Amino acid sequence: MAVLSATEVARPSRGGRPRDPSRDGVIRAAILRLLAEVGYGALTMDAVAAEAGVGKATIYRRWRTKQDLVVDTISDLNRAEATPPDTGSVEGDLRAMMQQMVATITGPTGAATLSLLSTIPHQPALAEAFRNGPLAVWRQSFAEIWTRAEQRGEVRPGMADSIVAESTSALMVQRWLLTGDPVDEAYAEEVLTTVVLPLVRASAG
Repeated sequence: MAVLSATEVARPSRGGRPRDPSRDGVIRAAILRLLAEVGYGALTMDAVAAEAGVGKATIYRRWRTKQDLVVDTISDLNRAEATPPDTGSVEGDLRAMMQQMVATITGPTGAATLSLLSTIPHQPALAEAFRNGPLAVWRQSFAEIWTRAEQRGEVRPGMADSIVAESTSALMVQRWLLTGDPVDEAYAEEVLTTVVLPLVRASAG
């Protein structure tokens, strides 16, 4: 899942005095808002400090450069949103997970992600943070859903690495990134009931 709210989990400092973890959530939220509004190129450390309502020294104690700041933020994206649900059935789990995707896509994280997509190919550190952060988080969460479904006997072994599993998020991401059409819960439900679940049932037969 190529998607991308930042958590309040403190990450190791990149230099300077120890950071105050209680401010991390506020600062990360400010970074996301600014990325969505002005993009990576126009983002400045001073603007982040002003948006977050903290002193510039607070920002520079956490990150030495703008790239450090954005890489660190990207690395933590989606860890709160992409929590694999356990409803007791693969259908319930997938429905809940796809609704979480909708909330992420339509929220501050989704807007910030869109603004970064044109920059990521030209910034290797950002690209790596994106792969190891939000992409890995969503991939792992969906894999947990498929593993539990396999243990319950609802799907065949190896479903997590199949095209069927990929279809769960592919259509939503395509619509979000390429068409600009709305990605809402109604669309997620349509994808689940008309595409994903029929494929799951067919592959299990």
